Amino acid sequence: MLIPQRRLLAATSLWAAVAVIAIFVPAARIAWHIVGAVLAGAAAADAWRARHAVSTLEVRRETPRALSVGLWHTVAITLTARARGVSGVMLDRLPAGADAEHDQQPFVVANGSSTRLSYRIRPLERGNDCIGPLHVRVSSPLGLWHNQHVAGDATHIRIYPDFARIVQYTLLATDNRLSQIGVLQRRRRGQGLEFHQLRDYRQDDSPRDIDWSATARARRLIAREYQDERDQHVVLVLDCGQRMRAKDGAMSHFDHALNAMLLLAYVALRQGDAVGVGTFAHDHPRFLPPRKSVATVSRLMHGLFDLEPSLQTPDYLEAATALGARLTKRALIVLATTVRDEDGDALQDAARLLRRKHAVVVASLREAALTRAKVRPVVRLEDALVYAAATEYLERRRRTIATLRGKGVHTIDVPPAGLARQLVNHYWNLKRAGAA
Repeated sequence: MLIPQRRLLAATSLWAAVAVIAIFVPAARIAWHIVGAVLAGAAAADAWRARHAVSTLEVRRETPRALSVGLWHTVAITLTARARGVSGVMLDRLPAGADAEHDQQPFVVANGSSTRLSYRIRPLERGNDCIGPLHVRVSSPLGLWHNQHVAGDATHIRIYPDFARIVQYTLLATDNRLSQIGVLQRRRRGQGLEFHQLRDYRQDDSPRDIDWSATARARRLIAREYQDERDQHVVLVLDCGQRMRAKDGAMSHFDHALNAMLLLAYVALRQGDAVGVGTFAHDHPRFLPPRKSVATVSRLMHGLFDLEPSLQTPDYLEAATALGARLTKRALIVLATTVRDEDGDALQDAARLLRRKHAVVVASLREAALTRAKVRPVVRLEDALVYAAATEYLERRRRTIATLRGKGVHTIDVPPAGLARQLVNHYWNLKRAGAA
């Protein structure tokens, strides 16, 4: 599409203004017609050359294979002029849910050479998206026209959770207990111990760890060393229902839960456990069977990156029944959801069903708005009503969680921002106690 530039508009305006003089000075009419003809011819020739210049321009876009939500990534644009020099402006068409820096830039490409431009993009939403075809405005040789051209194809991109930032944050937030995730081993008593090796007895060892046969042969105290059992299953269950759409800050409860689940998967895999994931409360529930190796994290991210919370109400008993039918081996089941006071009976029935064979952890995200309502000064009647409603709701919710704990269900009740840290710490506590 041809767009006139200021130079052409100014020349045309000047030529039109001279027409007033030509009306009163007959001798100037011939010159005015000649100037008009020359201007029209120059504009037509320049437009043709602008169209031809576009046909000789090649465009190639390079994007990262995977993008992380909330992080800046570099997109490279290569412009190649095959027949003649080209200049103009480049403008990329970005997804609606993304920020960008320098996505509109001028360029000059010499004849037979290439120019490389780059800009930064920051996705704000997970899932599948695309960067539309590139828009290029090529300047005509005389500078009378811009030829706006759509070049190249759309680029489909996948936007994943910012997993690297989660790991970095949690390493700092766990009070240096995980200086290297999954490497630290903690000796403890309980079930789930595997014999690791024999070694010399140390002062802080328990006398029950002494291997008396080896001690007699070596004529010095020899102790057995144990490690956490490395063939356990950890199944992460993610509520995709409507209550997970709530937001505290920039991120939804669902995104906080997804990030925490991925981090826990990373830690558990480094400990030698097999990790799987199940989802419920949306149209197409997903189940990724437990597998081992750190490569499983990539598998989980590929399987979950495009999930979004639905408008459905979670059915805990249905989800527990479906999950129990899939699991043949004892597992640690971690359910991430937002517990509400009306969930008491359904959640207890689901937990009772799963606890027949598995260990169960319910990780509940507590709405920060309710906590703020309790500490807000009461000045007006409206403030008092909000305070009373929040207090009553939180008390009923507390009783629901206390009932779950009384029935042997491990529970975590934290604001969304603290879920990742608390979930990893709780996993480690269960490992030490032999309950996982």
